Amino acid sequence: MASIVRTGFAAAAAPLWACVIAATVAMATVVHAAPGPPAPDADHELGVYGDPAGAARYWHQQRWSDCGEMAVADVVGELTGREPTEQQITAVAERTPSTVVSGPMWSRSRNTDIRDLPMLLWHYWITADNVQTTTGALEQALAEKRKVIVILNAETIWHRPGNRDTANHFVVVTGIDTKDGVVHLNDSGIKTGRDERVPLATFEQAWAPNHNSAIVTQTAEA
Repeated sequence: MASIVRTGFAAAAAPLWACVIAATVAMATVVHAAPGPPAPDADHELGVYGDPAGAARYWHQQRWSDCGEMAVADVVGELTGREPTEQQITAVAERTPSTVVSGPMWSRSRNTDIRDLPMLLWHYWITADNVQTTTGALEQALAEKRKVIVILNAETIWHRPGNRDTANHFVVVTGIDTKDGVVHLNDSGIKTGRDERVPLATFEQAWAPNHNSAIVTQTAEA
């Protein structure tokens, strides 16, 4: 069974752009689990994995239904210091053939499949895996200074009414604070999405509909 996750518009009470993704999950997806405790980094003793403050500078609010592209642009900025603009990243996606369906990765009438995000990152010489994983494995990746994009339910993290059983929005996980039980996100879908802070339990609930799907880079920042 194919795993298809596409972006679109989310119904919202406020004039904010978001992505809606129709998800069908392939159970054969490889799971990358953490082999042991996360490797310590500068903030390990404080229970913080990642660098939310450093990542916050690469957040931008989306103008179109392109949360996947905006998440990729954010990660490119974090890893290279040269973040593509929204216009630049969508132009690349519009002219790059999808690995999943006939036509481009993204257009105004066709949204992005999660399986195309590693190819979009590769355009910027960044290698990444499309996996189903765990929060502990995300901590490990962040401790190793790798970057993480997840697909989750926007209504859950935004505390809005609507269908909470679908994975419909891409965000960048920039940090996990195990001491305070908070996940830090760069969320292009809302005006307050720069270093958005979500309780760990809420994040895990929002992340569950597509079986904890994520894009995790193999590349770490210098």
